[in-house]
Amino acid sequence: NGKGSPREALLNPLLFINNSGAGESYRSTLQSVISGVGELDIEKDTLKKADPQAKDTPYPDCPFLLLDVRDRDAYDQCHIVGAHSYPIATLSRTMNPYTNNILEYKNAHGKIIILYDDDERLASQAATTMCERGFENLFMLSGGLKVLAQKIPEGLVTGSLPASCQSAAPTGSARKKAAPKAPPARAENKWRFTADDLQKMKYYLEEEQIPSDTASRLSRGSSGRDSKASAARSNHSLPGATGSATSLAARSLSSSSLQNRPWK
Repeated sequence: NGKGSPREALLNPLLFINNSGAGESYRSTLQSVISGVGELDIEKDTLKKADPQAKDTPYPDCPFLLLDVRDRDAYDQCHIVGAHSYPIATLSRTMNPYTNNILEYKNAHGKIIILYDDDERLASQAATTMCERGFENLFMLSGGLKVLAQKIPEGLVTGSLPASCQSAAPTGSARKKAAPKAPPARAENKWRFTADDLQKMKYYLEEEQIPSDTASRLSRGSSGRDSKASAARSNHSLPGATGSATSLAARSLSSSSLQNRPWK
């Protein structure tokens, strides 16, 4: 800056770096700039702040986009963890009927879009409309929340399931009086599964596999005489059976009789 003579400062750079000069603060020296005093690592601080809120954001690079096509009130009452609210009425908009998430997942390589509702009625309508508009990676949750409540009643859903999706309660005036109906719980605003949720889902999935394995072992151990008798009884009951009796008789058919008869 033209002050003083440059004889020693230019000959020895260390003297110039360490010399703060009169009236200068410590942070204004060249040494402080080199050592990084007063600098801020924006990327590092941003990652530290984002970690505690990671559970409140969707999973990064998730291979599927889950859309709840029911109305917003039903979504706020109960929905699958990680699902986005997309009421079917949004499809009738003239301008911008799709969100940025939907456009990002539309026909994207390695990614799918899944629609669901209570019992497939709304989801099938929305899926038909979206397929007609060029969606090729669209899927629908089979059975909706009604089947999901039977298979995995806990862990996968947040909030209280609708009454139409819950299993029928036992009838009886005494039972109704003894167990008053509690107000339904609102759905939490969470996008990720907790360790407890994963443990519950694992339990129900294992329980779902046990009956089939047990039935297969019992069928392999049964004698030919028992299988013939059950087949005869079922064949006799099929012509006059209706409703639940037909389904029970159909389940009791042996594998050989199913192969010989056309299944409708």
